[in-house]
Amino acid sequence: MPANKDGDGGWKSFLWNSEKKEFLGRTGCSWLKIFIFYVIFYGCLAGIFIGTIQAMLLTLSNYKPTYQDRVAPPGLSHTPRSEKAEISYSLSDDDTYRFLTKAMKELLEPYSEEKQTDENQFEDCGENPAIYKNRGELESDVGKRKACRFKKSWLGACSGEDPHFGFKDGKPCILVKLNRIVNFRPKAPANTSLPVNLQGKVQANLIPIHCSSKKEEDAGKIGEIKYHGMGSGFPLQYYPYYGKLLHPQYLQPLVAVQFVNITQNTDLRIECKVYGENIDYSEKDRYQGRFDLKLYVKS
Repeated sequence: MPANKDGDGGWKSFLWNSEKKEFLGRTGCSWLKIFIFYVIFYGCLAGIFIGTIQAMLLTLSNYKPTYQDRVAPPGLSHTPRSEKAEISYSLSDDDTYRFLTKAMKELLEPYSEEKQTDENQFEDCGENPAIYKNRGELESDVGKRKACRFKKSWLGACSGEDPHFGFKDGKPCILVKLNRIVNFRPKAPANTSLPVNLQGKVQANLIPIHCSSKKEEDAGKIGEIKYHGMGSGFPLQYYPYYGKLLHPQYLQPLVAVQFVNITQNTDLRIECKVYGENIDYSEKDRYQGRFDLKLYVKS
């Protein structure tokens, strides 16, 4: 029992020694010195960290990535889009394609004419493909840039006037766009780099798109493919894109691809590509400059 009392007394004495006025073995003055030391120490660390971050931020631009030397060519994406790149529906069941047409309507909503009426934000850039629209350098004092208007009517049968976008009639549409890259200027292709059936037919100042069967045996089953949009491709006057801060109302040019008489009740693998001098393809990224999808229309 006395040993326990001595032990308890030692523990209590360590917490607070009333004779020496010590808490946890240190006087108040000692604790104050330690507190001041660590305040200064961690204050210096925080200052070094904040200074490093601020120095790094000074090297960054608010309007463009500092390094773009390893930026890949833009991806080519399509709407509607599914996780497995498959579009499958039944002509007799509206529910099988209602969500597909809904996605297309949502994509086209910013392209409605009433949302492009502000003359301070939008401008007409012509009815035909033209050269790049020069709106100054990214780092200039011009401020926010105007966006080229894009008329839904250019998308023809896929413009949304038909709320079913051709799905109900077995003539489905998909909407295609090039993904945005700040300050990227796609270059029109050389005629010799185009597929044989496109050579000599592509307008100047245009990035053309071409879709075909992925498998040779399906070539005759795809049927006629129509391309709706300005010049049936991506006109250069919509480039470059200046980023969200300087180009908040920017509208990407769209191309609507319509399969007019596709073979029904058959799985068809289709590949679409865009062609440009500075657009290439990668086996590691199936959406770089191209995409493929499986289309199945059930009668």
